[in-house]
Amino acid sequence: MNSPSLLRQYLEVTKPRIVALIVFTAVIGMLLAVPGVPPLQEAIAGTFGIWLASASAAAINHLIDQRIDKLMARTLHRPLATGALTPRQVLVFALTLGVLSMLILVLFDNLLTAVLTFCGLIGYAIIYTAFLKRATSQNIVIGGAAGAIPPVLGWSAVTGSVHAHALLLFLIGFIWTPPHFWALAIFRRDDYARAQIPMLPVTHGIAYTRWHVLFYTILLVVITVLPYLAGMSGLFYLGGALVLGGAFLWYAVRLMNPPDDYYAMRVFNYSIIYLMALFAFLLIDHYLPGSGVANSALQLQRIG
Repeated sequence: MNSPSLLRQYLEVTKPRIVALIVFTAVIGMLLAVPGVPPLQEAIAGTFGIWLASASAAAINHLIDQRIDKLMARTLHRPLATGALTPRQVLVFALTLGVLSMLILVLFDNLLTAVLTFCGLIGYAIIYTAFLKRATSQNIVIGGAAGAIPPVLGWSAVTGSVHAHALLLFLIGFIWTPPHFWALAIFRRDDYARAQIPMLPVTHGIAYTRWHVLFYTILLVVITVLPYLAGMSGLFYLGGALVLGGAFLWYAVRLMNPPDDYYAMRVFNYSIIYLMALFAFLLIDHYLPGSGVANSALQLQRIG
């Protein structure tokens, strides 16, 4: 195996597309945490540290799931499943990334961010992957907390604290995760059944899962109004959230009687676009005059 190919294998075990979404939401958390531009050192170190920790967690996920990856069409080409990388190589790689992430966050950000990031890493790589994923059909609901924490990490990286607004961002990600992942699970249900993973469509059937996707999508639309009601954002965000949520609801309703078997993947793909666009609306709204944290900071300056 030549060097570039080996590098690509190592990159693949970090799940770069998933990690990119994680880092994106973490950066949004940093930008929303302050009225202007976040402190440069903390922002750069936080971004890099969170990226390394997420990549480490992804590599550990590959390591723990190597047996079932060989049984699933979606994952049988992963480096450990094909033998392109050995378990020892992936373990050393994952631990190296994890240690580097903690050092960066402790030295250049703050201990709180390092501790929260470590909890997120353990939550996804160990608690979800090694235990919850195989123990309960509600695995993704409980395990979704690890995937929802990046905006909180970004917030704490540049402020050294966790604000209630950061917890709203966490709540959005937490409620978004089940309908996002269950849509994929519906499409890949045969894979999960073959690997004996108790995903909701396997244990309770497709119709039951479709109802859950719809219920969680309705709840998500309600939750995404909270940043406006809490004074975190303004009308620009509210309008965008309602339009995006309306489209998500349309997808979820249509999933109840889909036009074809691939439709669940369309719901899954839209859910990714939805989350990125929702956070983008939050960010744009944040920097509009008279909106969100920027407005609160301006009022405080005038009072002072």
